[in-house]
Amino acid sequence: MRKNHLKPLAAVTGALALTASLSACGGSSAASDEKVVTVYSADGLKGENGDGWYDKVFQDFEKKTGIKVEYVEGGSGEMVQRAVREKSNTQADVLITLPPFIQQADSKGLLQAYEPAGSDQVESADKASDGKWTSVVNNYFGFVHNQKELKTPPATWEELLGARFKDKIQYSTPGVAGDGTAVLIKAMHDFGGKEPAMAYLKKLQSNNVGPSASTGKLAPKVDKGELLAANGDVQMNYAQSKDMPNLGIWFPAKAGGKPTTFALPYAAGLVSKAPHSANGKKLLDFMLAEKAQKDVSAVGGGFAARKDVEARDANAVALTKLMDGVEVFEPDWSDIAANLDSYVDAWKSATGS
Repeated sequence: MRKNHLKPLAAVTGALALTASLSACGGSSAASDEKVVTVYSADGLKGENGDGWYDKVFQDFEKKTGIKVEYVEGGSGEMVQRAVREKSNTQADVLITLPPFIQQADSKGLLQAYEPAGSDQVESADKASDGKWTSVVNNYFGFVHNQKELKTPPATWEELLGARFKDKIQYSTPGVAGDGTAVLIKAMHDFGGKEPAMAYLKKLQSNNVGPSASTGKLAPKVDKGELLAANGDVQMNYAQSKDMPNLGIWFPAKAGGKPTTFALPYAAGLVSKAPHSANGKKLLDFMLAEKAQKDVSAVGGGFAARKDVEARDANAVALTKLMDGVEVFEPDWSDIAANLDSYVDAWKSATGS
């Protein structure tokens, strides 16, 4: 979805001392006894400097259990596609993606039912009724702008069509990136359907720099002024803004309407035929434990998935203020998951991508 594609954690940090190879996770008859768990995840929760929510949770988990975390990140769509390719030799134990890709993973038979401890405190809209997945971090769709060049963010979608934004706006690729797919979902909501949304995105294409498989790479471009606006999500962009002083978060509205957004949680499921299923269950329990949930805002800049966890840290206060005045709607995820390919095809046709 955002930063780097299929990037093992061991390639970017030695903090977790991840030494086992992915291939070792699935083939051994003693695999179930290994002290390892493999996570495939949409990116955004790992810090650039080893200071993200994943970094802390994985380190704490290893310290408590002795189980090492093998971590692979990429776009939500990429992670699902990779897991599909590996169905005959499953490598991942836990899959974490943004919707509608977690629903897509379920429809492809990639997930098995497991209700982690603490999941009873997750809102029903943020988990599957059959226990196939549950949110571990709540999040919302948004845009970013360069607040040095733009003292106030664009108020509407229509402003992005102006000459000032020629080759200065970019959004990640729908169908590949979770946040890119979210652009379609929000546009269809704000403009009142698929056809008017695609008509708008067709017009926007004249200002769009071009496709990007990684949403996370767009924020640095916005901070430097190479772009004036780009898509993203609140958790990731809020965390990035700590090191990017020119990055501001905003929520587009249709002209004459209110700014809107929708929940875009990191949803986790236990993978079918997981080679280390017991370890995967332990990690999911750990992620939803009260301590880890309190760290979601304090460390990760996101929103706790558990409704009984009330964070009062500075990040939680700032995030709440950021959402003031923004109308939150609930997408029909079942419809989106069922019709995702047709929506993406319509976008490709409209934009020539």
